[in-house]
Amino acid sequence: MPARDPVVERIAAYPWPRGGVEVRRIGGGYSLISTRTGAPVARLRPLPPGDRVEVLWRRRGAWGPAGPFGASFGIDDALDFIASEPAFWIRA
Repeated sequence: MPARDPVVERIAAYPWPRGGVEVRRIGGGYSLISTRTGAPVARLRPLPPGDRVEVLWRRRGAWGPAGPFGASFGIDDALDFIASEPAFWIRA
């Protein structure tokens, strides 16, 4: 039985627009995939000491910083940012 991951549970419980997201724990981060289209929405990379995450978006076939200077937030603010920013939902 896999161990519980409270971050995955928080992401999955968030009231996502456009049909929601599936959360995949990959390579030390969290990939958010549209449940409606299967397209990548965003990626969260935990930052030390562990209370913040870097928000990444898919650009030119690879994950990159969200915006020109990147974006790091506490997990709740990161989820709000992803849900409210239309650029994350172009393919979703």
